[in-house]
Amino acid sequence: MQKSISIKERYKAVISYFESAMPIAETELVYKSPYQLLVAVILSAQCTDKRVNIITPPFYNVFPDAESLSKATEEQVFGLIKSCSYPNNKAKNLIGMARTLINDFKGVVPSDIDELQKMPGVGRKTANVIASVVFNLPAMAVDTHVFRVSNRIGLTANSRTPLATEKQLVKYIPQAKLAIAHHWLILHGRYVCIARKPKCAECGIKEFCKYYQKLESKPEK
Repeated sequence: MQKSISIKERYKAVISYFESAMPIAETELVYKSPYQLLVAVILSAQCTDKRVNIITPPFYNVFPDAESLSKATEEQVFGLIKSCSYPNNKAKNLIGMARTLINDFKGVVPSDIDELQKMPGVGRKTANVIASVVFNLPAMAVDTHVFRVSNRIGLTANSRTPLATEKQLVKYIPQAKLAIAHHWLILHGRYVCIARKPKCAECGIKEFCKYYQKLESKPEK
């Protein structure tokens, strides 16, 4: 039976583990500019990074910048992104994003989270990704992996929304580590703490994990 640890001790242990085991953690989306990352993150909603990375090279060839994308038709965009989830909505959002970027921001992707969210298809998660990945700002984007892993480990308590999760993570993770912590949690959720059957046997933080603690405390049948 594991001894009970405080929330601060859990955060300290988890951060220490990731700093050692995953000193370099970055997005797996392939991009060469803020505009390209914005396109990729919009496409990545409920779609795998692997699929997005297949779609984006030909997309960038046709629409290398916001100016060219702002003049596109939905049919043109749809034809290039139809293999991802919700291609109709994403086609509209991508064109809307590009037009807003040109008209309101002179083609320059803003770093401010509120400004970013003025663009179609850009919610808080996407805005936080751009702020942290492109501008290295202390922002915590909460996607499905971050939401699940944080709750499982016990980094968050009774967190039922991405925003509630974000607030709790930001409270305990040092500002300087927020950007990389986002990637730690995503990659851990993608490859170890997977949705249906987490790989607890190969997890380096199981001794600090509430989910694993519950598993261990169950009597054997």
